[in-house]
Amino acid sequence: MKARKAIKRLQRVETLLGTVIDQYKTGTSEVHDLLDAARSSVASATQALAASPVHTPPAKAEHSGKRKLSNATRKRLSAAAKKRWAAAKREGMSSLAKPTRRAPAVRSAAVAS
Repeated sequence: MKARKAIKRLQRVETLLGTVIDQYKTGTSEVHDLLDAARSSVASATQALAASPVHTPPAKAEHSGKRKLSNATRKRLSAAAKKRWAAAKREGMSSLAKPTRRAPAVRSAAVAS
């Protein structure tokens, strides 16, 4: 989790604990002391996170252009595509897309008998 997000969540927890402490008014001071200790520990965790150094994201590369195919690779790919098309035309296909599966025909009970 990023430090900024953790700080936001801890601050939200601290405000929630504060409202619970304010609304919880009973004679027992044990629960009140436990909640107050939890609130102070959350506050110290928030301060520790805020004091920690912020990590900067890595810098992007200066030149992140796309790689280009060499002439030899382009020729090999073209030859392979021509072979695929020739094989498809021999089989009578109009495209290289895979054929879709047809749903099996449902036979009625009268025809099956």
